Amino acid sequence: MKQVALNHVHEALGAKMVPFAGFNMPVQYEGVNIEHDTVRNGVGVFDVSHMGLFKISGPNALALVQKVTSNDASTLTNGKAQYSYFPNDNGGVVDDIITYKVSDEEYLMVVNASNIDKDWNWVSSKNDVNATMENLSDGYSLLAIQGPKAVEAMQSLTDLDLAAIKFYHFETGTFAGVENVIVSATGYTGSGGFEIYAKNEDVEAIWNKVFEAGAAWDIKPIGLAARDTLRLEMGYCLYGNEITDEASPLEAGLGWVTKFTKEFTNSENLKAEKEAGVKNKLVGFELIERGIPRHDYEIVDKDGNVIGKVTSGTQSPSLGKGIGMGYVPKEFSTEGSEIYIRIRKNDVLAKVVKTPFYKK
Repeated sequence: MKQVALNHVHEALGAKMVPFAGFNMPVQYEGVNIEHDTVRNGVGVFDVSHMGLFKISGPNALALVQKVTSNDASTLTNGKAQYSYFPNDNGGVVDDIITYKVSDEEYLMVVNASNIDKDWNWVSSKNDVNATMENLSDGYSLLAIQGPKAVEAMQSLTDLDLAAIKFYHFETGTFAGVENVIVSATGYTGSGGFEIYAKNEDVEAIWNKVFEAGAAWDIKPIGLAARDTLRLEMGYCLYGNEITDEASPLEAGLGWVTKFTKEFTNSENLKAEKEAGVKNKLVGFELIERGIPRHDYEIVDKDGNVIGKVTSGTQSPSLGKGIGMGYVPKEFSTEGSEIYIRIRKNDVLAKVVKTPFYKK
């Protein structure tokens, strides 16, 4: 079991620690609902240092990024980030990622913790352009400082104008007394804030200063359980649930980051799939009746025929009702369509809704 650099800090805070993607990670501290509400209304800090970080550099860096990712990285300017994915050769997805452009010859890729080795091997196998690749995952930590009060709570720690960093942009500067820290606004909660990328040896000092600076705003540490409820309320996909090696990225609603203005891995087949039209679609739904949908619960029609499966589901802390996502045939995917979630032996009425579920 791997440990993040702040493992001892989380244990000292009394976090409930669980195995996650090969790491010992804090799943909750005070409780999911309290932590969820802290991020929606105040400011909280996630340690997401289990995420992977790759550096692609050299004269052919862009060529490799373009080949392995679905989005068009040629549109990136320095200091801008882009959501994307690695298509595989079989119509599914190796991983969903964020690409950061540092300079014309340097890009960073943030990948999911459970896929670090798989992603590294995949990108390496496609690197016939001799781009320089470095796996920085073991040397860096990542803190996500999230919530509507994050900017004002943290501004005293840096000369960077935090309020000026737009969504999916980043800057590098001094933060909490540490130089060359990447501060990015690529959050996964829908409540604003930013992420801090720093070396492992610096992260404890940063963590301590973050909590000192945020004390007046009642800052709290937040676990991965609340991260999941927050992202689900926004309708954000999670690798292993909505996105998999088998699931079509077009059925998953990732057409907006699939750019056929360039060639990339499996682009011809994905283009053909788009032109033919998808058979199934990933939809958001909310329960009309009482119940909590869970991953892998069956989705059925009014006659009890199984038409799909729940990919993610929970009792929404912000909305006080059961919400979820899942794949259904296209004819059931229009907003307002009635579907049923099979919870134990009961078929519970739900309706298809537009995401995000949570609107500020």
